[in-house]
Amino acid sequence: MSGNASANSFAQRLLTWYQHNRRDLPWRSTQDPYHITVAEFMLHQTQVRTVHPYYKRFLELFPDWASLARASLNDVLKAWEGLGYYARACNLHVLAQRVCSQYDGQLPDSPQALLALPGIGPYTAGAILSICFGQDRPAIDGNARRVLCRVFQITADPTRPEGIRCLQEIATSLLPSGRAGTFNQALMDLGAIICTPRRPACPRCPLSELCRARLLNIQESLPVRRPTKPLPHYDIAAGVIWRGKHVLIAQRPPHGLLGGLWEFPGGKREPEESLEECLVREVREELGIEIRVRQPVTTVEHAYTHFRITLYAYHCQYVSGEPQAIGCTAWKWAAFEELNEYAFPAANHAIIAALQTLKDS
Repeated sequence: MSGNASANSFAQRLLTWYQHNRRDLPWRSTQDPYHITVAEFMLHQTQVRTVHPYYKRFLELFPDWASLARASLNDVLKAWEGLGYYARACNLHVLAQRVCSQYDGQLPDSPQALLALPGIGPYTAGAILSICFGQDRPAIDGNARRVLCRVFQITADPTRPEGIRCLQEIATSLLPSGRAGTFNQALMDLGAIICTPRRPACPRCPLSELCRARLLNIQESLPVRRPTKPLPHYDIAAGVIWRGKHVLIAQRPPHGLLGGLWEFPGGKREPEESLEECLVREVREELGIEIRVRQPVTTVEHAYTHFRITLYAYHCQYVSGEPQAIGCTAWKWAAFEELNEYAFPAANHAIIAALQTLKDS
């Protein structure tokens, strides 16, 4: 496919299909830059049906940039709790503060300024610029990438520089002037509804006559996928450290995995180390206190994007030392009933549930 006529045919077919088949999504009824940015941050690596309730609740709690900027990180993470990929929430929080302090509460409308803000990459910038500001910019998410790779038979890895550059050039050439926002959303919807990863509904696709992959019957082999490696596995020990009726919790550093969330202290077991030895060492290194490990609470299997863990939680007795924020940002002796005020990772919620079961029995 080449030339303006072919590009026009692609866009016309896609937009006609979208007019009758677009998904009814709450962020589709607005061009408000704040609402669109919240949606795009939540949708990154997360399914639409999962985002729906979070999006509504988040906007109720933080209706604009100013309210989000004023909020505490814990309140933001608590609103995000369960959605995963918590770095998105931390970045969104910092972004709101930057928008208020540097741009007078108005999201900038230039690519350079947007890309300099935390959490905004080429896709998010393209989505914001096209949807909110009407600029002719491509926005290529995973769904759009799949459509383009199949229609144009792109055999380069779409996650590598060569493939990314190729997709950007093709998507830019297809944009109908003045309708990029609608075009980008239509391309995403086509990938989500019709051009799915497995068993795409090619007979119902408006681009079927233009699709090179369908012509060659290689739809499911595109986009090219990197070979997957087995996920590494780690044993983690966590301590429910009691002092009277209070339990010690620690807040993770703001950057890195699960940044800003609270957790029961502990860490990864080293080779030739028992779980109990690991827990005593990790708590000493993280908080500077001595503990005595008692009976198990529960065992939790959990998978992250790049690794898996088995989390072993133990009741622990506080022995000596004043807690210090050595390997964490903050710490607190919390009553069990107060734990629901803090944002915890999913695996730690399983520990809290086990504690509640023991408490009720």
